Amino acid sequence: MIFARIVCGVDGTPEGFEAARQAARLALPESKLRLVEVVNPGDAAPAGVAVTVSVTELEDEARETLGRTLGEITPVHLAEGTMLEGRPIPSLLSELERDQATLLVVGIHRRSRIGGILTASVATTMLHDAPCSVLIARVPADPERFPSSIVVGVDGSPASGRALEAARQVGERFGAGLHGLVAHSPGAPGVEQVRGALGEVPLLEDPRHPVAALVAAAADLLVVGSRGLHGLRALGSVSEQVAHQAACSVLVVR
Repeated sequence: MIFARIVCGVDGTPEGFEAARQAARLALPESKLRLVEVVNPGDAAPAGVAVTVSVTELEDEARETLGRTLGEITPVHLAEGTMLEGRPIPSLLSELERDQATLLVVGIHRRSRIGGILTASVATTMLHDAPCSVLIARVPADPERFPSSIVVGVDGSPASGRALEAARQVGERFGAGLHGLVAHSPGAPGVEQVRGALGEVPLLEDPRHPVAALVAAAADLLVVGSRGLHGLRALGSVSEQVAHQAACSVLVVR
């Protein structure tokens, strides 16, 4: 179950808070939710005694923002808070393994996909290397109704089948409008097979490339499957590109 054990990375930014808010909203009553904030000593001023003072200040600030975030989301879903010291990416990956997490939720800062790759941003790296599904959270038009509209990419593959099942579950829980989207010309071979897998879910057909079609879809949550590629092999994947280019939240289902 995707929402059974959720780890959410927070960092005191609005993007981090939105990630925590969406994690709490999507969590099931029985879900375990843990917010993780990582203090990186490398962010401290590199100068003698001042480093100790600066690290202490970083820890105090992280503790305060973690507590504030927990306080904000507790009315929605009870969560645990953990503060770690180290580099954010290996620290988060270690926590995902330790918790055997089924979902990681992170915000994404305003940075190009290439910029994210070159600077090894947390969101970009997690899309490649996280061992579980990943939700990239962006602020929806109406946070109180999120998710109100869901589009799931379908192509008849096992990966898209898993994405469809996850999208159905979320749609049923929140009464959200759900559409499947296939990036084929109308009536192309294979479309009827996809339509059959959708059942009563309406199908949108778009002749554009899957990335362009999904990014243009009108929804506040996109759901896409992942073939489980990691590292450099994942750089050209549809799921990774959609997660970076979409204007809304994107759930990448592994």
